[in-house]
Amino acid sequence: MAVLLVAAVYFLVPLYAAFRYALRSDTGRTTISAFTSIPHQQGFTAAFSLSLRLGVVTTIITLALMIPTAVYVHLRVPHLRTLFDGITILPIVIPPVVMIVGVLAVAPTRLKSTPYLLALEYVVLAMPFAYRSLDAGLAAMDLKTLVEASRSLGGGGVATLLRVIVPNLRSAILSATVLTVALVLGEFTMASLDQYQTFPAWVVSFEQDNSHVSTAVSLLALLGTWILLLIISSLDRSRVRAARTPGAS
Repeated sequence: MAVLLVAAVYFLVPLYAAFRYALRSDTGRTTISAFTSIPHQQGFTAAFSLSLRLGVVTTIITLALMIPTAVYVHLRVPHLRTLFDGITILPIVIPPVVMIVGVLAVAPTRLKSTPYLLALEYVVLAMPFAYRSLDAGLAAMDLKTLVEASRSLGGGGVATLLRVIVPNLRSAILSATVLTVALVLGEFTMASLDQYQTFPAWVVSFEQDNSHVSTAVSLLALLGTWILLLIISSLDRSRVRAARTPGAS
């Protein structure tokens, strides 16, 4: 209990201070104008829409790569799981500055002229989080039995993946999706060095003009991520409860 209280104070006190600061105007009055004026700020819509598009593209590519990879490792080469754990953690070890400098040095000019180069870079950054979410989901199910049952009923590899494995990985896929989107909405280094004004880059640049609004935007982004995690947790509990209910389909 003491540890939970210390953790709560550690996380909640800075959030409370930021909330109080966002509510206080330059004249010292308490107002919610910092929150209500967010959609009308210059550059907000373009930056947020760009980050959303990058989040969608990054999530699709990440899941398309990581789901088959994680399934293959669990089915075919389970003895290499430790090696894959080490490989997928490299983006956390390598500084983003090093990665973006290397990418800009070797990427084709045509690809560097589009902001979706950032999506490919974000796929690499999201790999540790997405892979571990999927790995945990696969470890919690009897994967070999499911695959063998599907094959005995005439299911091919793609059908087994889409109709059997993916539905049982729903919670893990949702977790990987939220973590990937949260990374895209919070990554600043690569976007700034690539000279694209994504949502985090806009927050940092706008902070110089109005720090109250910038703080309010950061709080709302954090709150949105927290709500998504709560939704995923609720969906997972509902699925487990339904599976344990007698007569549930």
